[in-house]
Amino acid sequence: MTRLAVPPNGQTPLAITVRTGSAEGSTLISAYDGALQQAGVADFNLVTLSSVIPPIARVTRDHRTLEGGHGDRLTCVQAVAYADHPGEHVWAGLGWVTDSAGKGLFVEHTGGSRVTVEEQIRLSLADMVARRSGDYGDLQTALATAHCTSRPVCALALAAFRVEGWESA
Repeated sequence: MTRLAVPPNGQTPLAITVRTGSAEGSTLISAYDGALQQAGVADFNLVTLSSVIPPIARVTRDHRTLEGGHGDRLTCVQAVAYADHPGEHVWAGLGWVTDSAGKGLFVEHTGGSRVTVEEQIRLSLADMVARRSGDYGDLQTALATAHCTSRPVCALALAAFRVEGWESA
């Protein structure tokens, strides 16, 4: 269950959307671009964050193309897995927990099987939560997979935090 918190002091909630995609391409980079396209975030410059969810956030799932200008900055947390050997399977996953105030944690893992990625997500978040005070809710996950048959592939799980144009830089 994703908790919807009320931000303190009347702040506008930060809408974090979790997205997934997978694609193949002539190269690993073009496969990554295809996965970004499928996740609706291909035309942004990505600024990767660590894994802390601020208390003003609301985390939801979405696959619609994210609004913004071509080349705008998108702050995000991402897990990206690549394969370029025929027969190889890859998985990318995000896991997250939030508390009643909305603050929380993301983790990102990749691997060769769903079971491995889910286990790494669970173990990482268990350790991270144990080091912090708070009543975190149920573990949520988003996973993507890709199977290389002949061309390179990419699996992507991404949490999109905020789009900013360059005029605000």
